[in-house]
Amino acid sequence: MKGSTYRRCSCRDPRTGKELGSSCPRRNSRNHCTYSIRQELPPREDGGRRSFARGGYSSLRAAQADLDHVRALLGLAEADDPEGVQLIAEMLSGISRDKLPLPDVEETRRRLNAGQDLVGSLTVGEWLDRWLAGKRIRKSGISRYETDVRVHLKPRIGDRRLDRLRVSHLSEMFTAITDANAEILEQNAQRRAAVEELATVPWKGAENRARRKAMKAAIDAMPPFRRVTGPATRQHIKATLRAALNDAIGRQIITFNPAAHVEIDPVRKPKALVWTDERVARWQETGEKPSPVMVWTPEQTGAFLDFVAEDRLYAMWHLIAFRGLRRGEACGQPWSETNLDRHSLTVAGQLVQDGWGVEASEPKTDSGFRVVALDDDTVGVLERHRRQQEADRAEWGSAWVETGLVFTQEDGSWLHPGKVTDLFERLVAASGLPPIRLHDLRHGAATLMLAADIDIKIVSDTLGHSDTRITRDIYQSVLPHVGKNAAEATARLVPLRRKAEAEEAARKAEKARKKAERARKTQAEGEKKSPKAKRKKPRK
Repeated sequence: MKGSTYRRCSCRDPRTGKELGSSCPRRNSRNHCTYSIRQELPPREDGGRRSFARGGYSSLRAAQADLDHVRALLGLAEADDPEGVQLIAEMLSGISRDKLPLPDVEETRRRLNAGQDLVGSLTVGEWLDRWLAGKRIRKSGISRYETDVRVHLKPRIGDRRLDRLRVSHLSEMFTAITDANAEILEQNAQRRAAVEELATVPWKGAENRARRKAMKAAIDAMPPFRRVTGPATRQHIKATLRAALNDAIGRQIITFNPAAHVEIDPVRKPKALVWTDERVARWQETGEKPSPVMVWTPEQTGAFLDFVAEDRLYAMWHLIAFRGLRRGEACGQPWSETNLDRHSLTVAGQLVQDGWGVEASEPKTDSGFRVVALDDDTVGVLERHRRQQEADRAEWGSAWVETGLVFTQEDGSWLHPGKVTDLFERLVAASGLPPIRLHDLRHGAATLMLAADIDIKIVSDTLGHSDTRITRDIYQSVLPHVGKNAAEATARLVPLRRKAEAEEAARKAEKARKKAERARKTQAEGEKKSPKAKRKKPRK
């Protein structure tokens, strides 16, 4: 296609106001005129002509460089690709019209091959919306991603160009989140102090009523109580953005993922602690839990199960305590996957809470699909539970909701996982035992299995972990007697002189004690055999 560079003079005739053009007497002077370019573009689909025109170049070399740039862009589309030809032509026509800079040739090639818009730039917010729309995972996962995008990512970095997102931008975002946390904590403290002060103002009296009214108005004007964005949430925000940017790399939209390189505070998962006598005493005095994750001793677990023996969901508490099912897995366990004759059940589904709604779902990972062996006592508990459920079905009659699940509401309908947690917490409080979460029953099941010297791989498979390291790092809480036995076994392996001397002294002391004991016995037997001397009566 035709294209050329040419000189142009913008001087005008002072009398007519028209451009002098080639008649300008200074046209041949160096640096007087500017250079322009014009390049014919492929015609429109209706046959109309169009071209790329641009002027104002100070030198012929600069004009020729841009003309070569335009021709290189035109050459990106193959002759047998009419759609690509039209896209390139429309892009150059728009750039000429709007006086925009020419895009990079390789970047345009990548966009053309990836089917992206050639004109304009994709923002982070636009890409996140596209990414969410294309996700095909369970609803609760989408909701969590959507929350991260809506609350944190789009407000803070949504307007940035996707291809210009840098690690420094993400560092600034997480710093801003940390600063917002400090502000939220301060505002929460102010509101809490105002509410506590309001509680001290009496209700009676016109002056007190006026004061209470003013204080309530001031409290209403304060920001509401809000939760801070903790370390775990920040890590999830980073993971969400990293996943979205990885998909953008896979589609050749960007070549670098800054979310993979930004550093934020690590999440320190709380370690599970056992409710020892000392910790229980401290809790009774102060009401404080030593750790967010606490585990009952075998005796405490037994006391709780005895306390809830008459509860309608006793079989669920028993199953979680001994076999370590997750809450959603227990709520969603069907009878069709529970084989009491073979002493096993298969975990193949769960009930997932999304907001306050509940939906049935498959296990989150492949390791969640598993077969769990059942002991005789647990089988007996489940058999009694099934007989009770059959009696409930007969009592409800046509109103019974047939879900086929092991654990249900009174009418056979789904259990709500959130209500199950609330019920468990009320039962724990009523039992007088130190508090644990429902999920901590699962921690306890893992701890009991490990304390029983069950192989770590079997424990991991029973719990549905993908790696035994997860079992070791998260669920292994050392019971006091297990720890002491391990310490004694370790100590016996190391020979120490002082230890040998102490043992020798102990043996000698024991030998001397036994010798003295034998001497006392011999003396006692001798006294028993010899007649006692008769006492003489005093003479009168």
